[in-house]
Amino acid sequence: MVEAVQDAGVVVTGAGGGIGAALARRFAAEGARVVVNDLDAERAKAVADEIGGIAVPGDASAIVTEARDALGGTVDVYCANAGLGSGGTEAADEEVWERAWDVNVMAHVRAARALLPAWLERGEGRFVSTVSAAGLLTMIGAAPYSVTKHGAYAFAEWLSLTYRHRGLKVHAICPQGVRTDMLTASGSAGELVLAPTAIDPSDVADALIKGIEENRFLILPHPDVAAYYQARATEPDRWLTNMNHLQQKWESAR
Repeated sequence: MVEAVQDAGVVVTGAGGGIGAALARRFAAEGARVVVNDLDAERAKAVADEIGGIAVPGDASAIVTEARDALGGTVDVYCANAGLGSGGTEAADEEVWERAWDVNVMAHVRAARALLPAWLERGEGRFVSTVSAAGLLTMIGAAPYSVTKHGAYAFAEWLSLTYRHRGLKVHAICPQGVRTDMLTASGSAGELVLAPTAIDPSDVADALIKGIEENRFLILPHPDVAAYYQARATEPDRWLTNMNHLQQKWESAR
C-alpha cells in the first residue's frame, strides 16, 4: 500500500461510474476513507456501499464542505474527476460551451478555493485533476471538450507551480481512450481516435496510485502520449498537418 494514501480522507467527484468509480475503489483498497460524489445519488450510493465509503451526491462544485464534514473535518486528497465530453465545433451552442467551462474548469477552481486555505495552513494537501490527453493534445470533433480540458490542465499546472513549496501536491491524469460511457458517447470520432488503444478505468486508477507514490505531476496512463506531446511542442506544423489528415479521414468516413 502507498503510505500517502493509507487512512487519507479522499473525495472523488463524478465517481458513480467510469474513471471516478475506479479511483474510488482503488483508494479504498489502499486503505483510504473515501467520499463518493456524483450527480446521480443512486449511483454514488451504490459505489459507496460497495467500497465502504460515504456517498455525498450533488454538484461537484459545491460539495467540499459536506465532504469535509463527512470525513471528520479534513480532506487530504481531492480528485476533481467529474467532466463533460462535449462535442461540436466553434458553432456549438453557447450553453454547451458554458456548461463545459463550468464542469471541466470552474468546478476545479471552486474546489481549490474551498480547499486551499486549510491545506496551506497545515502545509499539505493533494489535488488530483482528471484532465485527458485532449488537454495536452486535442480531440477532433470536440472543440468545447478540447479547449476546456486544456484549461483544466493549465489550472492544475498553475496550482502546482504556485503552491508546491507550501506543501501542495498536484497530479494531472491525462489518459487517451478509456472504456467508459464517455467513450461510447464520443461516436465515430472516438471510434477512430480513441477506441483502438482504449484501456480500462482500473488502469487509470493504477497509474494514479503509482504517480502518487512517485510524486509525479503529469500522469500518462497511455505512454505514447508523451511522444505526441513532444511532437506537438517541437514540430507544431507537422503535428497539426498529421492531425488534419486524421480530421479528413474522419470526415470522409462519416
